[in-house]
Amino acid sequence: MKIPETEMVQNDVRFTIQTNKQDLNRLINHYLKEEYSGSLDYEVLLTDEVELYGNIPVFSENVEMKLTFEPVALENGDLELQQKAISIGKLTLPVPLVLKFIQSSYPIPDWVTIQPGEEKVYMELQNMKLKSDLKVRVHEFDLKNNDIEFSLQVPME
Repeated sequence: MKIPETEMVQNDVRFTIQTNKQDLNRLINHYLKEEYSGSLDYEVLLTDEVELYGNIPVFSENVEMKLTFEPVALENGDLELQQKAISIGKLTLPVPLVLKFIQSSYPIPDWVTIQPGEEKVYMELQNMKLKSDLKVRVHEFDLKNNDIEFSLQVPME
């Protein structure tokens, strides 16, 4: 997958925001619930890594799953999540298979691309739909040191 380049329009105004895991956790899960109310069966938690919790149907049972990812802030302002660990009840399943299942079974925003073969999730933040056509660009996403910095680009036209 080719990483898209970001473009900043000259008339836009950029605000830099510094935040922490606790506040970003609240914002992410609020967004997911608002955007996918009623159809959401997973939760994201930021600790020293990005954790995804959910359920996966196996035969007639729902089995709990947990995937952990290492976040990488890319130069273009997007975010890449590199898969680190996976636990699905007591089952041992190949990571690409689980990521394919998540891709086909869970509601995922248009700006998120799951890459099962590469064991990654690509978050094209510049295409995230926000009110007033705001654009997001990540600068720092160091969860271990609770150092999260991004900018909001506000269109002036």
